[in-house]
Amino acid sequence: MSKILALQTSDVRFPTSTSLDGSDAMNPDPDYSAAYVRIITDAEDGLEGHGFVFTIGRGNDVQVAAIDALAEHLVGRNTEDLLATMGATWREFVWDSQLRWLGPEKGVMHMAIGAVVNALWDLKAKRAQLPLWQLLSRMTPEQLVELVDFRYLTEVLTPDDALRILRAAVPWRAEREAELLASGYPAYTTTPGWLGYSDAKLARLAAEAVDEGFGMIKLKVGGNLDDDIRRMRLARKTVGPDIRIGVDANQRWGVSEAIEWMSHLAEFDVAWIEEPTSPDDILGHAAIARGVAPIPVATGEHMANRIMFKQFLQADALQVLQIDATRVGGVNENITILLLAAQFGVRVCPHAGGVGLCEAVQHLSMFDFVAVSGTKDGRVIEFVDHLHEHFVTPVALRGGAYQAPTAPGAGTEMLAASRDEYAFIRND
Repeated sequence: MSKILALQTSDVRFPTSTSLDGSDAMNPDPDYSAAYVRIITDAEDGLEGHGFVFTIGRGNDVQVAAIDALAEHLVGRNTEDLLATMGATWREFVWDSQLRWLGPEKGVMHMAIGAVVNALWDLKAKRAQLPLWQLLSRMTPEQLVELVDFRYLTEVLTPDDALRILRAAVPWRAEREAELLASGYPAYTTTPGWLGYSDAKLARLAAEAVDEGFGMIKLKVGGNLDDDIRRMRLARKTVGPDIRIGVDANQRWGVSEAIEWMSHLAEFDVAWIEEPTSPDDILGHAAIARGVAPIPVATGEHMANRIMFKQFLQADALQVLQIDATRVGGVNENITILLLAAQFGVRVCPHAGGVGLCEAVQHLSMFDFVAVSGTKDGRVIEFVDHLHEHFVTPVALRGGAYQAPTAPGAGTEMLAASRDEYAFIRND
């Protein structure tokens, strides 16, 4: 038996704004950052759980403080008890009456809970000597349903619904695991498309993406319509007619503006329009979806919780659902969202534009393929070619596909040297 000795946090910030990596219409100067947490126990194996919340610089210290506030819930607790019933552990955090007042189930406190939950899953997977996607994929349907909080969801997803979805996948789990290990999971890349890049850099990186085997790229839009038309024309000329091109407005527009703007980009055979308006505007997204059809609407990276995902699906306000590994309440809530997507028959294409997000979210998509949806059709995981060298188990891509990780854990552990080198120090 072991107990938790400490939650150790770090404020880690990478100066990506100097090269405009990650720049878009709403975030012109991001510094990719992580509010980082380590769960340290007294177990003889020396294993730690690692998790983080992705931010883009200022305010990362606020997110760190929120994670620090959770220490009293864990320090001194029995590690095995917490890991054995991760559904109960999740509910203990999320349904804490005083913490809940700060949300409920949204904002920096909910994301802090997600970081700690993800760190616990990282520790659980390391102890099982399995990558997270395999650990989850080998759990029974009943064990997976225990992880889900069905409150507020049962008019569209009940425990029986979830069991039906999960049990239907069981006979093909081993076959799908083998397929992932052999051929991986399809990716698309946003690397060519940051708004601050020159046309020459866009064209060069787009051509390189095609050479590397990507079947889709994504461009940021929303700054200036004439610029967007020029950049889309250049991208389409560079990649040819068979490569898909998605666009991402990062919440830039109002509803009417989004519909009008996209009418000028439709000629370039747009794969999807991502985050066209406020991530909280369910009815606005539904109106945009009707107004830009047949271009699909993709969103989810800033969606606060499973209840919002439920309502977006009910309203047919998205056609591509984008989970994020660190926005909601961790692995448990993302499993819930994957089940909601399966219930509605909507494809999932995760967001991964940020430090460590590629490493983390690949496990969720691979679990979804093996144990939930059972399909990769039309599904891709975002890839950005930034900062992977700072992780103990960086992503591996081959031929435009994520290669299934085999190292134990959730992929969320950052190198100690990187945490130290990029630690943010206030100069007050």
